[in-house]
Amino acid sequence: MKSKLTLRGAGLCLAITLSGSVSAEIKIGAPFALSGSVAGLAEEMKNGAALAAKHVNDQGGVLDQPFTLVYEDSACNPDKAVDVVTRLIEEEKVSALVGPVCSGATLRQARSVSIPAGVVTLSVASASFLISNLRDNDLVFRTAISDSFKGKAMAKYAIDNGINDIAVSFASDAYNTSVAKVFSKAFKENGGKVVINQAHQPEGKDFKREVSALVTGSKNLALFAYYGSSGTKLLKDAFATDEVKQVLASDGMLSQEIIDELGANALKSTGIINNHSDKSRAGFKVWQLLAEADNVKAEGPFVANSYDAAFMMALAIQAAGSAERKDISAGLRAISGPEGELIYPGEFAKAKAILAAGGKINYEGGSGPVDFDKNGDVSGAVSISKVKDGKWDSQLLRQ
Repeated sequence: MKSKLTLRGAGLCLAITLSGSVSAEIKIGAPFALSGSVAGLAEEMKNGAALAAKHVNDQGGVLDQPFTLVYEDSACNPDKAVDVVTRLIEEEKVSALVGPVCSGATLRQARSVSIPAGVVTLSVASASFLISNLRDNDLVFRTAISDSFKGKAMAKYAIDNGINDIAVSFASDAYNTSVAKVFSKAFKENGGKVVINQAHQPEGKDFKREVSALVTGSKNLALFAYYGSSGTKLLKDAFATDEVKQVLASDGMLSQEIIDELGANALKSTGIINNHSDKSRAGFKVWQLLAEADNVKAEGPFVANSYDAAFMMALAIQAAGSAERKDISAGLRAISGPEGELIYPGEFAKAKAILAAGGKINYEGGSGPVDFDKNGDVSGAVSISKVKDGKWDSQLLRQ
C-alpha cells in the first residue's frame, strides 16, 4: 500500500510538473494607446503586433514556449504609461516591452520605470528626437524613424514647392511638439518664414479662434496633430474660412476617415508627410501578402512597424536563447543586421532553424531594413501622401 501511494504521489508530482511546462509562456508587455487621442491608429497597430505573435506561435513559439503579448492601455498619456508599465514589469513579470505608441509615454516610462528595471523597450511609433539621446544602457529601441528626419524632410518639401511663409499649429503632446519644433527650425534655416507658431489643446471641441490667428498670418498651414483628436476638427474649421491655400500635415493625420469626413475636393491642396515603405522591397511584399490574408491594414500608419517590433522581439529572444531581461538587448542587436541570412515577415521557423545550426540572421521587415544604430534608431525614408481617386496616394520624397 505504501509503495502504491508513493508511486501515486510521484505520478501526481510528474503531472503537475508537465502541466507547468506546457502552460509556461514568454510574456511581452504591450502598452498600446487603446484610448485617447490616437486610439484609432493604435488599434490598427495592435492588429499588426497581434499578427506577428500569431505567426510566431503558429510556428512553434519562442524557445518552444507560447509567445504572449500582454496588452495594457497607456492612452497616449505619460502618467498612465508609468502606471501600466509598472504593472507589466512588477506584476505580469514581462520580459520586455513592445510599445508604447506615443513619444511622451515612451520617454516618461523609460526614464521612470523600464530603464531602472533593466527592461528593454522596443517602441512601435514613438518618433521624438529626445529618445535618441536617452541614457538608456542600450535598453530603448524603436522601429519608427526619428522625427528629426521627418521634420527636416517636410521643411525641404515646403521650400522646394514654393512655400516661403507658413503658419504652424501643433497639438501640445510630446510627439507633435517635437516634430513641429524640428520643422520650424529647418524651415527657417532654408529661408522660410514661420509667421505664427501656435500650440493647441488636442482635446479642444472648437478651433475657430486658433484658425483665425493662423489664416491671418499665412495662407499656408503646417499642422501637427492626430486625426482622431484635434486634427480633423482644426482642419475642418480652417477650410471653412476659404483662406487656406496649402496644408502640410504630419503622419498622425494620415487616415481615410479624414477624406470621408472632409471630402476629397477639400483636401486637394493637402499633403501629409509619413514614414515611407518601399513597395518594391521583398520585405514589404511579403508583409503585404501576410497582412492582407488576415485583414490587417498593411499600409496603415505604423502598422508594419508594430508587426516588426513584435516579430523582432521573438527573434531576439530565440537568438539569445533566453527570455531573461538582461539578455534581450544583445538579442535585438544580433538579429537586426546588416550581416546574416535575410529573414522576412512570417519566417520564424526558418529563423529558428538557422539559429539552431549556429547561423546568423538579419531581419528585414515590412517597415524597412530595421537595422539599429548606436542609439537604437533605424534609418528610413519619408513620403508625401495626397488624395487620388478618393484615397491617400504616397510618393517617395527624394532627399
